Amino acid sequence: MVETVLVTGGTGFIAQYCMLALLDAGYCVRTTVRSLAREAEVRSHLKLGGAEPGERLSFIVADLTADVGWAEATAGCAYAMHGASPTPTGGQTSEEDWIRPAVDGNLRVLRAARNAGVKRVVLTSAFGAICAGHGPMERPFNETDWSDLTAGNVWPYQKSKTLSERAAWDFIAREGEGMELSVVNPVAVLGPVLGADYSHSIRLIKNMLDGQPGQPRINSGFVDVRDVADLHVRAMTHTAAKGERFLAIAGESMWLADVAQVLKDRVGAAADKVSTEVVPDEAVRRGALTDPALRGAVPLLGLNLNATSERAIRLLGWTPRPREEAIVATAESLVRLGLLARG
Repeated sequence: MVETVLVTGGTGFIAQYCMLALLDAGYCVRTTVRSLAREAEVRSHLKLGGAEPGERLSFIVADLTADVGWAEATAGCAYAMHGASPTPTGGQTSEEDWIRPAVDGNLRVLRAARNAGVKRVVLTSAFGAICAGHGPMERPFNETDWSDLTAGNVWPYQKSKTLSERAAWDFIAREGEGMELSVVNPVAVLGPVLGADYSHSIRLIKNMLDGQPGQPRINSGFVDVRDVADLHVRAMTHTAAKGERFLAIAGESMWLADVAQVLKDRVGAAADKVSTEVVPDEAVRRGALTDPALRGAVPLLGLNLNATSERAIRLLGWTPRPREEAIVATAESLVRLGLLARG
């Protein structure tokens, strides 16, 4: 009998690649959306990714802020991959608007999965639950690290990811009733976009290709979304993944100016507008006084955020493609789908 896997938040970038990986591995997939009006869009993205699953893919309406639909979503599923997280918009700017929905959403999915007899949940957390609030590190970050929420410069997003992941581990320990949990903590996720609805990390590359004037002195790890999806499937089925966190990064972290240089070297005319100039830290700080988008960058200036995926490589045999390949694949897909600024 073919097993069914629930993937939450089917309109998401990572979720769609998880669906592609699961379908390729022979599973049936059920995914949640907030509106069935987006089913056609999701199916078209999966087709672009090489899959036309027909009845092997089903959709159900469920929202992380309400209980309705989650019992039906989890019913009969052997596994669940939960990466969806409510993102506050408009006037929702308080920390609580980030944290409470993320924590409650995780618990809502875990409770429904437990009640349905799901064997294991793979939770998509983030590097933001590992790296924030630490200051300079003399070694790469690993899975034993947790963000220090007592530090004064932790963003609400990072707090929400940290507290929601901790809540998930606490739930498994206290109320899991034998259900297993594995967690994947990706760094900035790149790779071929499937449509115009893409992640914040993709925007880094798009901004460079669109002619962003110089790069702040910011360091980040990168990983291809196809490898993130592969790691989710390994974390779902491998016995060694039970109760483990897995940091997903390809090689070492990079400074943004070096990412820009990869684009210049590898993407040809599409990278004509890319600047490899480094913006002085003081100029970023000045800009942050009036530009909210720059404020989050200030605490990261000059900070090496290197990390290691040694655990995933050793325990699960994970082999991510080189970071440069992820960068180039992102750029080429943005060009191919006509998603760059014109002129």
